[in-house]
Amino acid sequence: MCFTLGSSDGNSKRLLIRTFYKHIKGLLPLTAPQLQVASERCIMKVLFLLPFLAAAQAAVVPAVDTTAHFHSTVLSAVGPQGKNVTINGVLTYVTLPKKKFDPTTAVLLLTDVFGLPSPDNLLLADEWAAAGFQTYAPDYLNGDAIATDGNVTTWIVNHGEAQTTPPLLAVVKALRAKGITQIAATGYCFGGLYITRLVQNNTVEVGTMAHPSFLNVPTDIELIKAQSHIPVEINNAQLDTGFTPAVAVQTDAVLGDGQYLPGYFRRQFDGVAHGFAVRANASDPVQVAAKQGAFDTSLGWFKAHLK
Repeated sequence: MCFTLGSSDGNSKRLLIRTFYKHIKGLLPLTAPQLQVASERCIMKVLFLLPFLAAAQAAVVPAVDTTAHFHSTVLSAVGPQGKNVTINGVLTYVTLPKKKFDPTTAVLLLTDVFGLPSPDNLLLADEWAAAGFQTYAPDYLNGDAIATDGNVTTWIVNHGEAQTTPPLLAVVKALRAKGITQIAATGYCFGGLYITRLVQNNTVEVGTMAHPSFLNVPTDIELIKAQSHIPVEINNAQLDTGFTPAVAVQTDAVLGDGQYLPGYFRRQFDGVAHGFAVRANASDPVQVAAKQGAFDTSLGWFKAHLK
């Protein structure tokens, strides 16, 4: 009789062995055919447990406290250039390029937990418009963005996927209805989770995210690999306490080294923390360079994968 444990860690192996003996204990002495049947039944029960063991080893990327985000007290010399429009029942910040642009291609920007009330998010959307893309940032937080000193733990109770997904998909549906055939989706922090969902379900044509939160790693990443054909890029921060460098390496282990054929790239920015791709202290050249670097990397990814 052969029982292979594969690549499980030591604790998992011991659990599997204990489970195996638990189920055959008291069955001996058995004839050879009886032992084979007992073994097969045991193995089937153990295989049933494997997904739960894998889930136990996965970890949800935690949210980073609001106080850990930098918020500039100095107003930008240039205010938001777009306007709020209701699209399919969802308030959406819409910002358009000043020059001629492709009407069949759009950027869908999913903000962090600070949502549309944050000028930083609006200015970031304007950057995408300045790069030549009509850009849509839906209020998928349902008018309830967290305050800069808010409590994420209590806020998230009313912002699960059941509340957040419908307005997001409503805007996607409307964009498709108006003839947009290529949606390049980019998400930050909380928005990274929903970029992951859009990529997993092949809802958009290309995706990027920066310092994502609330992902289940490696489970969410394995689901991308298993069922998506959408190229995806991640910008992460060396000092992020949520999507840490260690979690980034776990992600690479699933998608990197050519394992994910649609395309995968990750870039780490050293010396910066969570939120760096949205906000930078103008007096800190490292933060400024990292924010611009993340934008340029995502822009390059879009241009490389849009038709």
